[in-house]
Amino acid sequence: MRRLPMRTILLIDDDENCRTPAAEMLRRAQWHVIEAEDGERGIEMAIKHRPEVILCDLLMPRGNGYQVCRAVRARLELRHTKIIVVTGRDYASDRKSAEEAGADDYLVKPIVFEQLLEVLARVLPPRANGAGADGTEEAQAQDGMARLKFWGVRGSIPSPGPGTVFFGGNTSCLELRADGQLIILDAGSGIRALGLALDGEFKDEPIELTLLITHTHWDHIQGFPFFLPAYRPQNRLHILGYEGARDGLAATLAGQMESPYFPIALKQMPGNIVIEELKEMEFHIGSIRVDACFSNHPGVCVGYRLFTSAGSIVYLPDNESVRMPVHNGEDDDALPRTIEQNLADFISDADVLICDSQYTRDEYQAHLGWGHGCVDDVVQFAINNRVKRLYLFHFDPAHDDRFISGMLMHARDLAKKAGSTIRIEAAREAEQVTLVAPAVAAP
Repeated sequence: MRRLPMRTILLIDDDENCRTPAAEMLRRAQWHVIEAEDGERGIEMAIKHRPEVILCDLLMPRGNGYQVCRAVRARLELRHTKIIVVTGRDYASDRKSAEEAGADDYLVKPIVFEQLLEVLARVLPPRANGAGADGTEEAQAQDGMARLKFWGVRGSIPSPGPGTVFFGGNTSCLELRADGQLIILDAGSGIRALGLALDGEFKDEPIELTLLITHTHWDHIQGFPFFLPAYRPQNRLHILGYEGARDGLAATLAGQMESPYFPIALKQMPGNIVIEELKEMEFHIGSIRVDACFSNHPGVCVGYRLFTSAGSIVYLPDNESVRMPVHNGEDDDALPRTIEQNLADFISDADVLICDSQYTRDEYQAHLGWGHGCVDDVVQFAINNRVKRLYLFHFDPAHDDRFISGMLMHARDLAKKAGSTIRIEAAREAEQVTLVAPAVAAP
């Protein structure tokens, strides 16, 4: 199949030690790379070459990253150019300022090339004949690609307001597209915005999707009555979960929609809705194998691990940190397995772990037995079990963007001190995570 002309990217960075390796990696990935050593020169090069992407350092002489963003956005001929701001620091206020100046995304140095390719795939539209952001044919990439998007990252109760704009204030909801499947994880208040997006994307075309419920605490189901695709008769929704402590899954979902709580009953929703209570801890959604594991949280609560062709994703939104018991030399095989031991096997070697990290260590001491995680323990748990990428999740409604940024910096510092290469992020609404299957060498 004919390869399209190379896409053009402009690197603007005064640090040659960062710019040169990035340029070389991009050239190997079939990008046409242009370089500039300061903001003023970068703006000139952008006007001259009209690149599809600008990778721009934040702190530079003769024009910082914010100034570059504003100058590019002021030019009509550059209206389609995507801007990715790169910096050695990660403050929520810097991210917000970059977004307001016109940046499409934000990366923290040192640049991990895999992460850069993910961002490029996220910000760039597919090319006319289907070539992806790395220059290869999208038809090939789609077979081994999984896209995960956060729609709700908060725990307990929605917390909208000026202090939660960056990370988001909606309760738990994620969207996964992989191997021909559209899967939703939990139905917190974030599912409302997801439903509006799906309805706008598919319009009158039928949608077939699977909704996995981890448990029926209200912050994980409260958005379902507002999920627009459930009101379209052409759509098919398969809802999966486990029986609750008192009522079954269907009864609990229906209960929150009964009068006087809600004007429309579950059975009145026009969509084709099938609710299934799971009995087994392993099942399939299309070709995707899904494993479930009970977590340390009040009631019946599980996490899910989804094995896609691009890698495995563990979603563990509600789980309290538990110390592993010391066996004093006893035969481990003769001892009963704990929840923590089961979870250790469950997350082992995962490509992505999305995990309850609600409390700092000081806060956790006052919330023992509440069923939620301590960020220090979560980081160590992920490192011990060789997780590649960790997303802190289920943020406390009292924690604003600044506080969560501090938790993220603390988590990264813990990993650094432990000598780990794990990538740690704080989940934020509208963020998309892309997994790409490793290339198979030609025989």
